[in-house]
Amino acid sequence: MDDINVLHHRCLLNLRRRIRDIGDGRPAQERYMRLLKDGDTLSYQGNSEEVGCYVAGHPLSKGNCYFEVTIVDTGVRGTIAVGLVPKFYRLDHQPGWLPYSVAYHADNGKLYNGNPVGQQFGPKCARGDRIGCGIHSENIEGGFTTVFFTKNGKEVGSVEVPVSAEGLFPAVGMHSMGEEVKVDLQAEWFLEEDDSMMMVDSHEDDWGRLYDVRVSGTLLEYVGKGKSIMDVGLAQARQPLTTRCHYYEVEIVDAGEKCYIALGLARRDYPRNRHPGWSRGSVAYHADDGKIFHGSGVGDAFGPRCFKGDIMGCGIMFPRDYILDGEGEMDDWDRLEVRSGQASVQNVVYFNNEQEEEEEEDGDEEEQGEEGRKVMTGNVVPCVTNGGS
Repeated sequence: MDDINVLHHRCLLNLRRRIRDIGDGRPAQERYMRLLKDGDTLSYQGNSEEVGCYVAGHPLSKGNCYFEVTIVDTGVRGTIAVGLVPKFYRLDHQPGWLPYSVAYHADNGKLYNGNPVGQQFGPKCARGDRIGCGIHSENIEGGFTTVFFTKNGKEVGSVEVPVSAEGLFPAVGMHSMGEEVKVDLQAEWFLEEDDSMMMVDSHEDDWGRLYDVRVSGTLLEYVGKGKSIMDVGLAQARQPLTTRCHYYEVEIVDAGEKCYIALGLARRDYPRNRHPGWSRGSVAYHADDGKIFHGSGVGDAFGPRCFKGDIMGCGIMFPRDYILDGEGEMDDWDRLEVRSGQASVQNVVYFNNEQEEEEEEDGDEEEQGEEGRKVMTGNVVPCVTNGGS
């Protein structure tokens, strides 16, 4: 009888110990293969022919619905995948390749949703980038949930996926030598109403170069001296026009003293003290005199003058066979290569003035007028200047 009591006592102790361990929030058994785990850092240990995969011990839930992975090193190919998988997912497959799994792949920006063939989804990711993955927890118990992905804190996109009985577990896949990431399973990501308003009102990150120009939301204001021809304020966009975003507009809120405002396109290293159109590798429509300047300080008659309230636009008519390598990787736009099926085909830049378009009544005349306002150019970046005398 004493032996039975001792055994019963030991069983109770073991049960209490297990309950205490669960209450302490100790991590469940995580699984990984062909990876070295050192704290929150994972590094690939395979031979680049076999996939290495990590699966966290706990699924995402209403209380913990997001995690992030920071790319420490892209290794040879940067074949790093971040996503969600079932509990007993095969560790020799990248997340997203098998059913009930979904993942965003850093090397090609594609989304793999239970299929080894991916769909174009977002930009590629490089060293230093943070890839986040989360679920919208409000419908997690309905058999489906919406999974969203982020890059450096900004949402890339989302997809609805089925949820297995065990839930969806954070997973990281790697497939080439030298790849290394840092995993944060306790990361938080919020898109509150106040924060979203701030994001809408702050556009300074959209501009790669700003000289004597103040940015306030979508408003550009000249803050230079304006005493000489060299006192030009320059605002040059961070990204070039592409087939996805081939047009932009500027509304003149205040024309200032002489409306020295120029709208156009310029090469990345364009001189900061020159209006676009004045120097090589640029073209611009100048509001004060309605002239077009194309790599020269002498302009040609082009269109009407523009005043307060007018909206000026600039865009590129890309040929049908135009291909821009790496268009999804907009952070590295200066390394993009342009290819065309016909060597004789060039890009066509067109400029619009809203006031003039409203005055056009005849469709044929409008088409001819637009043709008269075109110039040829190469791969260039949106550029706005004002000031100077």
